[in-house]
Amino acid sequence: MQTYYADVKEVYQELLSLPLDGLGLDFVRGPKNLDALRSHGFPREKILAAGIVDGRGIWKSDLRARLSLMEEILRLSSGDIIIQPSCSLQHLPYTAADEARLPPEIKEWLAFACERLDEVSLLTRYFSGEKDQIQSLVEKNAEMLRQKKANLAVTNPQVRARLSNLKPGDFKRSMTRENRYKAQKDRLPLPLLPATTIGSFPQTAEVRRKRLEYREGKLTEQDYRAFIQREIGEWIRIQEEIGLDVLVHGEFERADMAAYFAEHLEGMVNLQGWVQSYGTRYVQPPVVYGDVFRPNPMTVEWIVYAQGLTEKPIKGMLTGPITILNWSYGRDDIPRRDQAYQIALAIRDEVRELEGAGIKIIQIDEPAIREGLPLKRQEWEDYLEWAIRAFRLASSGVRAETQIHTHMCFSEFGDIIPHIDAMDADVISIEDSKKGGELAKSLHAGAYGGAMGLGVFDVHSPRVPPTEEMEVIPKAVLEKVQRDKIWINPDCGLKTRGRKETLAQLKNMVAAAKHLRETGAGQ
Repeated sequence: MQTYYADVKEVYQELLSLPLDGLGLDFVRGPKNLDALRSHGFPREKILAAGIVDGRGIWKSDLRARLSLMEEILRLSSGDIIIQPSCSLQHLPYTAADEARLPPEIKEWLAFACERLDEVSLLTRYFSGEKDQIQSLVEKNAEMLRQKKANLAVTNPQVRARLSNLKPGDFKRSMTRENRYKAQKDRLPLPLLPATTIGSFPQTAEVRRKRLEYREGKLTEQDYRAFIQREIGEWIRIQEEIGLDVLVHGEFERADMAAYFAEHLEGMVNLQGWVQSYGTRYVQPPVVYGDVFRPNPMTVEWIVYAQGLTEKPIKGMLTGPITILNWSYGRDDIPRRDQAYQIALAIRDEVRELEGAGIKIIQIDEPAIREGLPLKRQEWEDYLEWAIRAFRLASSGVRAETQIHTHMCFSEFGDIIPHIDAMDADVISIEDSKKGGELAKSLHAGAYGGAMGLGVFDVHSPRVPPTEEMEVIPKAVLEKVQRDKIWINPDCGLKTRGRKETLAQLKNMVAAAKHLRETGAGQ
């Protein structure tokens, strides 16, 4: 039996009592497994598969520390032992040797699937009688880690000083949400049940081709920027014709909602290696390798350009700090909380610059907050405390009349509703099309105090629901929630959809919103 991603301390003795030949334990993500071993030992007649190199992280192991850990495991277990990764290696790219674009010093620090197997082999050889031959490699590894720690690209004194100088007021808006919402309604004369989208529009083959040509140097920066501007202009026109109330620029410059920001942040870098996300979807996760800061604006130019094309409000579109962190390989030398706060400060700077450029609505997407929860419920509170504070740090530097939206999808959020409310966003849009409005009603029942954007159709399907079907969820929710706290939108971004079905879906969505207003649903 293999166990991984956490310790099994609470059920360790029960597992040992099962009729198993061997038991695999994760000593990386489950360090308390060592406590269980100390307290109860390990039976001689069973095989212990010791997961002592990280199957989910990408940084080379500290071999001295791994050897020390393995020596203690050997003292505590008298049976046969297998040395292995802490879990399956499906979470890692194939090999760091293929990362041709990375700076040499960063590439030297990395261990993907092939390099993890090399570490397992080296540790096994060490304990199989080759200590003298392996010792020089251990010393080389220690010197590499020492140089990594001293590398100026890793530690930035200005970033550290900014973190240490944070004050309670940096995590709070200047006015209560209810009073803010009144000020925002005065500034944004929107109809009841305003219709908008989540952010992205179809990333056609042409968009992907132009982005690739630009990356490969086959398209000049001037030509690439002109192309993105044409795409933005085309979709601003389309949104106005369809009748959306709050528009977006479409995110045509972004291949991925985390990787785009990693490209523009110091202390982060994007990989070439692919990793399975789910099903047949593969991603190239970014890496947090050092202290993170924003050297220049990341989105302001495109958002301001879009706003200049329309009288309707444009949403500034950003990815939140927790989603960027959870969809990246984080550091192993500082707490995840500190990494989240560093990214949050970078996003905060972008938010304030968007506001200064006249953008009245700014959306900070956080679809990955729930998926970052630890496996064990008793560890949730600590994670949620700093995750929510990171969002608030990113979003709280603006005036009361600037409206902050967030978006959540992909997860069951019902059991963290109080924490969602504590994010203190003005509007949250949710993925609710598959649940018939149950999440929205749960938010209301859980005393969520903000406005809600209802995901009224499934963006993962090319199907075009009829207008009356898109009215079902709003009608059900409007029985419980006041009309001026409801927005109408898709349940996620539209980047994976085709142009034809996107236009049809949005036309029906806008028609549904208008019909609900005219018929007075919820009054």
